[in-house]
Amino acid sequence: MTGGMHYHIRVSSTAKHDPILLVHGGAWAIPRDAEAAHEAGVQNALDAGYAILSRGGSALDAVEAAVTILEDDPTFDAGRGSFLTSDGRVQLDALLMDGGRMKAGGVACVERLRNPIQAARLVLEKSPHVYIVGAGAEQFALAHGMSLIDNAELVLDRERERLAAAQARQAAGFADDTFSGHKDDKSPETAFAHDASSHSHDTVGAVALDARGNLAAATSTGGTLNKTPGRVGDSSLIGCGCYADNLAAAVSLTGWGEPIMKLVLGKWATDRVAAGTTPELVAREAIAYLYNRLGGHGGIILLGPDGRFGLAHNTPAMAWGIATVSGSRTGLTV
Repeated sequence: MTGGMHYHIRVSSTAKHDPILLVHGGAWAIPRDAEAAHEAGVQNALDAGYAILSRGGSALDAVEAAVTILEDDPTFDAGRGSFLTSDGRVQLDALLMDGGRMKAGGVACVERLRNPIQAARLVLEKSPHVYIVGAGAEQFALAHGMSLIDNAELVLDRERERLAAAQARQAAGFADDTFSGHKDDKSPETAFAHDASSHSHDTVGAVALDARGNLAAATSTGGTLNKTPGRVGDSSLIGCGCYADNLAAAVSLTGWGEPIMKLVLGKWATDRVAAGTTPELVAREAIAYLYNRLGGHGGIILLGPDGRFGLAHNTPAMAWGIATVSGSRTGLTV
């Protein structure tokens, strides 16, 4: 690993029926003055999700609850407070997957839903489809009891100012160095410093193992700053930013979506756990592969059916947290 930028945690194997919840709140250069808010948000998500697991609830319910908390927290790029599209709107994507039933539900480009992860759950439970987008997803959610809101309720003045600044840089000829698809000879740290588009990725996610041994995963995002309306990243694409299979692992990723999508990195990681490599090692290898193959930056949380887990990132920080029968903890590096 180069420059100390790839991290992982090793733990002893957890008994199959001991519940565990892992949460992330984005991998990027989190500013010092935002660190406390990131850790507090992750802790709140852990508390909500693990309360369900501790009373025998399902992994699916736990990850939905955890991500709902993060969507409601304007600290993160999910739900209210998300980055704005180039035309000044919020468009949200989310995916939820049940590793026991091998069922998934996703929504993308929704503008009138406060909690897209809850709409994704409705798609999983109430629809024969896996993925519904745009106005169709909003109408599906409305028909199944969710309320539609005005998009302005999701927009913060902070994000209007951030969009204006980004567009001013573009107009001045200082466009963000969007991922080019080619690895150069820079170290991950140097490459990250030159990739302005990677400086803020607060995509959120959670993976869980419940007392019955079922795995689940969820990921939610507002996408990238100044994105073209209609752009969909990795977060809500099955096997890319999110995946769960009881016979393999549960995974959620965060970071620059295009290279993650090209590698189908979530499925790549879970397949390697299924083949016998430990989640701790796979997490580290996945982030190394992301950078070495496509110059990408991001973070991963990965949980196996035996309770072993891995976390890794090649960004300056990643907001993360874990809750087990022994308690919970959060951090910004792993």
